[in-house]
Amino acid sequence: MNYTTVYVGMDVHKETFTLCCYTNEKEKAEYPQKVNGHYSKVLNYINAMRKHYGDDAVFVCGYEAGCLGFTLYHQLTEHNVDCVILAPTTMLKEQGKKKVKTDKRDAMLIARCLAHKDYSPVHIPTDIDEQVKEYVRMRDDHKLALKKVKQQIIAFCLRHDYRYTEGKSNWTEKHLQWLRSLEPDGVYAEILEEYLLTYEYLTSKLEMLESRIKELAELDEYKASVQKLRCFIGIDTITALSLVVEVGDFHRFATAGHFMSYIGLTPGEDSSGQDQNRLGITKAGNRHLRKLLSESSQCFSRGKVGAKSVALKKRQQGNPPAVIEYADKANIRLRKRFYHLVLNKGKHRNIAIIAVSRELAGFIWGMMTEQFA
Repeated sequence: MNYTTVYVGMDVHKETFTLCCYTNEKEKAEYPQKVNGHYSKVLNYINAMRKHYGDDAVFVCGYEAGCLGFTLYHQLTEHNVDCVILAPTTMLKEQGKKKVKTDKRDAMLIARCLAHKDYSPVHIPTDIDEQVKEYVRMRDDHKLALKKVKQQIIAFCLRHDYRYTEGKSNWTEKHLQWLRSLEPDGVYAEILEEYLLTYEYLTSKLEMLESRIKELAELDEYKASVQKLRCFIGIDTITALSLVVEVGDFHRFATAGHFMSYIGLTPGEDSSGQDQNRLGITKAGNRHLRKLLSESSQCFSRGKVGAKSVALKKRQQGNPPAVIEYADKANIRLRKRFYHLVLNKGKHRNIAIIAVSRELAGFIWGMMTEQFA
């Protein structure tokens, strides 16, 4: 008997792939097999399965987004094999507290999700989008390393009772001069010097990376979109470019609500019968974008409603009047929203920031799809 579609679940790791097949006709996973972690082994497995399902069977492969990125997807599609990357947070998971987790069971779960459509596919970026996204994330890694070194220097000074009292803020030029003037004893002097050298290296490296990112933002593929997004408070070139390359095509989301759900900013719910239980945000989506929007939303927590900084006015120059008007409406709305939640409703500041992030995501979707109404 020949089956129209055979779903191949793949639990992929660096060294091994665990594969199995699933058909809606039989409603069960079968023929599990562990192979070496190379796409050619997947092709061999599919060819072997044609003996069971027939030469006219159509195979659809799928694996969870993870360490392999999009490499396996591109390798299989180049060999005319349908492939899907499943977003892990959207897959239907097995219920129950007691779970048995093995590669075989994971592959079966992926195959079943593929067959029953119990998942959301990961967007496959273009080649240039993927390259720019990796570059921007590399800059974020360097920024995180710089933050860690700063913490280490402050901790070192505190352990040895070096207290900065000449100013209110750390990492100003005055603070750096104070750090360089310290004269710890013995090996401690070498430790502080190494810390400061690392700090200076990472600082200069970040400046170079950010300069390159600004050059990439001027590419024809991104220039117009980046200019539009920079009209919002809290969004400058690097954040705008990150949004563009991470999302890709904003039109693939039918509504602003779908875009909010994709980022994981919509509230969850666990209700049954008359009992209603509201939960926090789902966090089921792109974690990087969620972090970017929450950081941008911090800017709405300060400043006068309706006021425009000099920097914002400069960023808005050159954009169409409709774009600027829409961004101004969003900026006023979101700042009002934050103050209303904190001052009138008594909400915790972090809750208000997340609420503003959710609405900011909606305005971003409207901007990028030209839904200005």
